Parts: sequence; C-alpha cells; structure tokens
Amino acid sequence: MPTTTIEISKEALHFAAAHFTLFSATERENLHGHNFLVQLEVEAEVGDDGLAFDYNILKRALQGLCDRLDEHVLLPERSPHLRIVQEDGYTVALFNGERLPFLHRDVVTLPVGNITVEALAAWVLEELRGKPYLAGLGIHRWVVRVSSGPGQWARAEA
Repeated sequence: MPTTTIEISKEALHFAAAHFTLFSATERENLHGHNFLVQLEVEAEVGDDGLAFDYNILKRALQGLCDRLDEHVLLPERSPHLRIVQEDGYTVALFNGERLPFLHRDVVTLPVGNITVEALAAWVLEELRGKPYLAGLGIHRWVVRVSSGPGQWARAEA
C-alpha cells in the first residue's frame, strides 16, 4: 500500500509555561516562561478510499497535551539535581539549598530529567505513542517538534 506523510502544524497547538533549565548540581536558569509550539509529522498507509485516517484525532490528542501544560510551571521528576516535595499545599522544588515553593495547582511535573525542548519533544512523542486509541491508526513513523521560540526547535522521532 502507498504511504503518505501528514504534517500537523497549527497555531492553536501551543502552550505557555514557566520552567528553569538545570545545568548542573549548582547551576540553573532563573524561572522564566516560553510560548512553546508543538508540531507533529506522521507517516501512514493510504487506504483504498484515499485516506490514511481522520487526523483530527491527532489534533485533538496534541491539543489535550498542550492544554495539560498550558499556564503551568513545569518541573522535572527525574532530575538528579532537583527534589520535588509536597508541603502544606505547596509543591516545593529543592535545588542546591534553594526552596522554590509553588501552589499545587500551578505545577505540572513530568517524568523527564530536565525541562528542555529536547525533553518536551520526547515526552510528547511518548505520550502520543502510549495512547491506545492512536495505536490502531497504522502510523509507521512519528516525528514531534517542540519550539521555545522562533528558530529554536527540538525533534524526537520513532
């Protein structure tokens, strides 16, 4: 069967989030934010009807991930340099003697080692590939791109 590449790059697929990159056990960026963009490219077989699948399904899945991260502080659960604890209604990031408290509702923790575009692209890719309802779409190749600003992209592929 012939295959096609479908690219999804919509202005609505974005999220605004705060983070800080960890460079070592003693160095980190200051807390700051980005308007992140997310793009997806997939390769799939084209059926006899001229359709690979209804790619609105993918757009909704991407939008759900963006909505989950939008307007939050993102913290990495797997950093060797950062500890995250819950105290009296706060999520507290502990780094090199610093305590950074955030209200629980303002934080999303992710199973990554650092909050970077590289880690976010890989996380989005794994989240999409882990959704059972997407497994039946016959996608052979997945490429996720995440941008933290114009001209700054990271790409994860499977």
